[in-house]
This record gives sequence, C-alpha cells and structure tokens, in this order.
Amino acid sequence: MLEALGEANFAALVGLFGGVLLGLAARLGRFCTLGAIEDYLYGGNDLRLRMWGLAIGFAVVGSFSLMAFGLFDPANSFYLSQRWMPLASIVGGGLFGYGMAMSGNCGYGALARLGGGDLRSFVIVLVMGISAYATISGPLAWARVALFPSEPAGTVPQGMAHAIGSSTGMSVSMIGIVIGLLIVGLALAGRSLRKSKSSMLWAIAAGVSVISAWAGMQYIHDVGFDELPVVSHTFSAPLGEVIIYGMTASGQTLSFGIGSVVGVLLGAFLGSLIKGHFRWEACEDPRELRRQILGAAMMGVGAVIAFGCSVGQGLSAFSLLAFSAPVTFAAIFAGAALGLRQLIVGFAPANS
Repeated sequence: MLEALGEANFAALVGLFGGVLLGLAARLGRFCTLGAIEDYLYGGNDLRLRMWGLAIGFAVVGSFSLMAFGLFDPANSFYLSQRWMPLASIVGGGLFGYGMAMSGNCGYGALARLGGGDLRSFVIVLVMGISAYATISGPLAWARVALFPSEPAGTVPQGMAHAIGSSTGMSVSMIGIVIGLLIVGLALAGRSLRKSKSSMLWAIAAGVSVISAWAGMQYIHDVGFDELPVVSHTFSAPLGEVIIYGMTASGQTLSFGIGSVVGVLLGAFLGSLIKGHFRWEACEDPRELRRQILGAAMMGVGAVIAFGCSVGQGLSAFSLLAFSAPVTFAAIFAGAALGLRQLIVGFAPANS
C-alpha cells in the first residue's frame, strides 16, 4: 500500500484520519482549549478541562504502549530530540494563550469553526499560518534564532519517562503507561466527566488521533525511503504549509500536516451537518476583526517559539511526556486567563 500510494500521500492520509477525528470531537464533543479554560474560570464547570485530561492520559498510555510493542520510538520526535528551553515554553506558550483569547479560538478551534461555516475563522487561519512561517523562515526568523536557539538534545531524550528510566533503570514504556493511567484516573475523578459518556468518547477519540499519528508516521519512517519525520498533530506551521501548497501544488508534495488540517475541516463540516449547526457567518464589527487578526498573529509567533500550539504541546508533546508539554500548557492557560480577564472583566481597578 505504501508503494502504491507513495510515502507523502500515505502520510497525508494518516494526518487526514486523525484530523477528521479531531474535527468531529470539536463539533460533536465540544472539545476546545479556550472553551475549556473559559468554562473552568468563569462558568465553574470543569467538564471540558477534564476532557483534555482524559485525552492526554489516553494518548500517553497509547503512545507508550506502541513503544512497548516496538511500533514507535518517541526519540524520533522533535519534541524529545531537541533540547528543551524553559523560557521558550513560557514566553511562546503565554503569547499563544493570550492571542488565543484575543482571537476567540486557537488554530485547531478556528479550523473547526471554519468547517462549520464561520468565515471569521478563515481570517484567523490565514493570519496564523502566515505569522507562523514568518517566524520559522521569514523576517522574524533571525530574532527567534537569536533569542531561542534550537539545539539537539543529549543522549537522553527530553522527556519525563525517559529521564526517570535513565536514572532508575526501569522500563521507559512502563513508566509512561503508569503515568498515563494516573492522568486518566485524575481526569475521571470528577463526576462531571463520568456522567457524560459522550464527552468521554470524544476525549478518547482525540487521544486516538495522536496515537494513530505516531503509529502511522513511525511505520512510514521504518519502511519508506524518504525519511519523513515522525510527527503528530499540531496547528501552527501546518496552516502555513497548506497556504503554500495551495499556491504551489504543482511543485509540492502532500504531507502529514496538510492532511491533518484538511481532516479537521472535513470532520468539523461533517459534525456540523450531523448537529444541524452549519451556517455561514461573517464578522460585522471591525473592532472584533482587528482583535482577531492581532490574536492570530500572536498565536502563530508563540506556537513556533514554544514548538507547538495547544494541540501540538497540549496533546502531541504531552503524549510523549515531553518536559516542554506541562510547562507550555500551563503558560497557555495563564496567557488565556489573562486575555479572558481583559475581555470579560477588564483591568480597571474596582471603585472602593
């Protein structure tokens, strides 16, 4: 099958499969980063935050189970092969989170809304993709390289399970599976998630999207000849990749990232049709559009600095227990909380 389709096309199909799951999870399961944070801070509801916990825990268990059976080597991922820079996680994650609040969506959420007919999200996707590539290889690249230089990791991959295994001699895969099960247990400790079977299902589906990505891309890496990178879902640079492909397709090949982006759009479109929620929407307030454009630009820059967005770090990197994942996710949460406070409450001091 790999020979018939070609490695790049097969990688795109792997991305498409997981992307469809994520798109369906967003529309049918209300799986959303900003929504989870806003519900928790201002609605007193931790359901969607616990969904993220379940998705992370399930992805950790699945990823390290693949490792235990020799189907995946986490060290092939750049989340573990590059030296972790705490400052990059904090600055990039905080900038991404604040921009997410300003835009009203992350890149993944914008794709899900665009799949449901929200044309405002089309602007967010375009701006975020362009700003991400401007930071990777455009006019902002020199500043990124100077301030946050990327270096290869040492002999030990940059992950918690690998660090514990290196110091204790214990099985890295078993350490990861145990930690993943603990995360699952913490997520299910709240009654809100246990009472919602649908939320549990779509959280698990999000975890499956990451596991399938690692398994599929590792297979291509092992069997193929093109040495494609072993990657999983993230929605910052791939947005720019789709834009470039749309303009230069005759000279480009498909990729996992392109398939992932298209998959989320397709899954969200199908989900919106199933729910009967598809409708075209546009922005009527130029001030809102200005805020969304600024927020999208922040997200593109922040995601590149932090080596991933809310999905890239919050699910894909977390599934490998990368050092960067919990710190970046906490920074995204803090940045989003700051932005939401500015939008909902404001920073003006209360009158005494």
